[in-house]
Amino acid sequence: MTSRLPRRTVLGGMIGGVALAAAGTGAGSALAAGRAPGAAGQAAGPEPYVPVAVGAGGGPAGTDRVHVLKVGPGTATTVLVLVPGMFGAANDFRLLARDLVAAVPGLQVWALDRREENLADRTGFTGPDPLSYYLGGHYRTQDPAASPFAARWGLPLTLADLRAVVRSAGRGGRRVVLGGHSWGATTAMAYAAWDFDGCPGYRDLAGLVAVDGGVLGAFDGTGDPVHDSPEEVRERLAAIDAGAVFDLTLSGVGLGSRAESTQIWYQLAGHYALHDPDGTSVLQPRLPDALRLPYTVTNAALLGFFVDAGFGWPNAITVHSGHLADSGDVRGWVDAGITPIGRVAAAYAGPVPTVWEWYWPARLSVDLDVADAYTDTPLTRSLGLRLHHADRLDVPLYAFGTSQAKGTIEEAARRVVAGSRIPYATYETDTGMNHLDPLFAAPGHNTLTRTLAEFLKGPAAR
Repeated sequence: MTSRLPRRTVLGGMIGGVALAAAGTGAGSALAAGRAPGAAGQAAGPEPYVPVAVGAGGGPAGTDRVHVLKVGPGTATTVLVLVPGMFGAANDFRLLARDLVAAVPGLQVWALDRREENLADRTGFTGPDPLSYYLGGHYRTQDPAASPFAARWGLPLTLADLRAVVRSAGRGGRRVVLGGHSWGATTAMAYAAWDFDGCPGYRDLAGLVAVDGGVLGAFDGTGDPVHDSPEEVRERLAAIDAGAVFDLTLSGVGLGSRAESTQIWYQLAGHYALHDPDGTSVLQPRLPDALRLPYTVTNAALLGFFVDAGFGWPNAITVHSGHLADSGDVRGWVDAGITPIGRVAAAYAGPVPTVWEWYWPARLSVDLDVADAYTDTPLTRSLGLRLHHADRLDVPLYAFGTSQAKGTIEEAARRVVAGSRIPYATYETDTGMNHLDPLFAAPGHNTLTRTLAEFLKGPAAR
């Protein structure tokens, strides 16, 4: 377990800041989460969530498949395939996908759920009492001691799975643009440079999209650069061999010690904020003492407490949503930012797909750190990372950065372009956004939606 939460690897932060929550908040008009303008977005048509068969990975029955959430018309001529970041899942992108499809004619968006998602037990969210099912310990957990297969679930397997999705997306001559958020962006960039039995990954693609992530030092500005020295890698691989097959970074939040504990709490918070935003929080009495608020809040307000940047979390991996109401026997949530809490609730709640991956393989963490070098080295070769074609990339690139990395997203993307044959690149930065804002912000306030739509209408669409 790390002593602090790495900025690039966590989708939400909760450590500290509780004292700030007790202080007075600024003015704003209180809006119930479910009634906030642009709170949840609306689907324009069916959004199927479908399995894609992939190669054997040695896991339990039913895990040799990934899933894809498809948003937009099946007649689209361009498919944007999006890969979530660490602990992220397909519903990261549902609201963004709807907004992009509305803005870009002929576009469909596919959001990926990795094979790890097959290990999660989501059934409690379809029943009458998800709180008791999960916090009462009735759900099916994945014991690390019974999961030695996960020690081999690294980047080579992830990219082989992703290639099955990319090839499926490209059937019928459709153009495929591949992108991702955070470490999902790193994954997309690695795919482009990968050698698939002599075939460079970039040849499958019409464009690349890196959202608040990437390679070649993209995360340096976060204060938590990659950990890829040979000594660190040896130590991490030894821990995996000893049984630490799942990454426990999120256990540092303080909501439980299991690999899935924090993800369950966050999905529960989204569930109750979506279905009863103004009701008194049913989760608040179950919070650990270190995270207790000094007054009673609504379900929507508790979700805001978990995810909003105003509570002083020691990282930028949050959203700009609003603040707690100044008074009341039960304090509600005031939407006063670019990301209404109702949109966060709609994404977090699921039930399937959802925003959170429960079991992130520790080996994938190692491989993605080492892939930052973005070239063939003795260390990448020793891990089976086939990053052979970065210098020959010849497809357009879009790179978007938030406040999280303090400019190094763009700097790193420019290094990629300078060392390749990329013909055209678009660089965008919005320092008014935190790491999650681009995924959930209302479309009228989302710089990513506007600028990525223009990129998709441009060289990547021709």
